[in-house]
Amino acid sequence: MRCLLLGAGYATRLYPLTKDRPKPLLPVAGVPILQRICEQVLKVKGLEQIYVVTNHRFAPHYYNWVRDYQSQRALPVPIEIYDDLTQTPEDRLGAIGDIQFVIQNAKIDDDLMVIAGDNLIQFSLQDFVAAAQPRGSAVCLKDLKSKQLVSLYGAVEVNKQGKIVDFEEKPPKPRTTLISIGVYYFSKAHLPFFRQYLEGGMKKDAPGFYLQWFHKQVDVYGHVVEGDWYDIGDIDSYNTANEMMMKGSGA
Repeated sequence: MRCLLLGAGYATRLYPLTKDRPKPLLPVAGVPILQRICEQVLKVKGLEQIYVVTNHRFAPHYYNWVRDYQSQRALPVPIEIYDDLTQTPEDRLGAIGDIQFVIQNAKIDDDLMVIAGDNLIQFSLQDFVAAAQPRGSAVCLKDLKSKQLVSLYGAVEVNKQGKIVDFEEKPPKPRTTLISIGVYYFSKAHLPFFRQYLEGGMKKDAPGFYLQWFHKQVDVYGHVVEGDWYDIGDIDSYNTANEMMMKGSGA
């Protein structure tokens, strides 16, 4: 199994914090978000490699980060940076474009876990992978207990077997309190669907739009997780996550 961390965005909603630094490398309680994600990923059994995709503008930041990270501890698997060569928000590949970019250029022929690089996750990725592997493809879900909050995310409905039966990106009137939290598992057999989706001319940015289409092509399952989770979308959410981590309620 491989893991891809998405870090090629420009995070304009976090300016000025991200004007000269990628959002995944913002420190939370003194540790870069991306490094916190890696510490969780490295606990997963069967992991063979981690990829980080970046835009060209921020590529040097990631190369410096991985060098420093490797100097701090002996990493059990390699971390490889992929520069998608884009330089502005206008020419970005989008999340789905970046996933396909790495699949193609890294020649990935293995199951792939994909994680948004602005996720602070404090739950077991090993439990998620163990549940996903026998099923093929799966998505981490969180129960927000509030339909009002769900309208800010991708709303997911599942049946009694956990299979996703409906997915809607940022619905104005959600029918569920379950959301997708930017952690995905795709079986090796399902990786060609990324190319098919992009060749169909569909939205290449938010993974939620891909999942709306993908779950209609193959069976995709939801895995509800417990534990703290922070989505760093703007300065307020960043400050909240930083404060909570500083208090020791996170990592």
